[in-house]
Amino acid sequence: MRTDIAAHEIALLDATCEIPDAHIDGFDIRPLDAQHDAPTLHRWFIEDRAAFWNMRDWSVAQVAAFYQDIVDSNHADAWLAHRHGKAAFLIETYDPAHEEVGEHYIPERGDLGMHLFVGPAATPIPGYTRRVFRAVMRFLFSHLHAQRIVVEPDAGNTRIHALNRSAGFVYWKNVAFRDKTASLAFCTRDDFYRVINTDH
Repeated sequence: MRTDIAAHEIALLDATCEIPDAHIDGFDIRPLDAQHDAPTLHRWFIEDRAAFWNMRDWSVAQVAAFYQDIVDSNHADAWLAHRHGKAAFLIETYDPAHEEVGEHYIPERGDLGMHLFVGPAATPIPGYTRRVFRAVMRFLFSHLHAQRIVVEPDAGNTRIHALNRSAGFVYWKNVAFRDKTASLAFCTRDDFYRVINTDH
């Protein structure tokens, strides 16, 4: 099992190096620059709607340090997407075997954990969050070569549960994390594209 996980880590790192930027569904996705992008993230995180992100009382320096640690790690990454030149959303990706979620299920080769934060839109656009979510899923499957996406949102975050299910995620169970009760859910490549094809 450890050999499989190590191979998976190498594949994800290779994918990151080979395709540092991506253009998907009108969004330009690039690796996060922790120091440069921290002020933007900080403005997003202090809003009331960011309560589930648990960084509302953090300083810009703390945000920068947190994401620098992610960027410098060998098992996680962060990505910032832009739309029409303006920051649109943040993606965190990680190897579940190295995170708390890996204590609650057995990670498989090709698993990739994901967190998503959608920045505020200057003008409300119907279906925007759903469009963002699907662009993220395409990015994870097509550019990072994930086979299955793992998420562990707060069990009380009903909005994200509906969004996850609309993209093909299958919920497994709630588990006790150190700082929250998390709902574990999984979405394979086939699950996602089956939903996309059904919608069309």
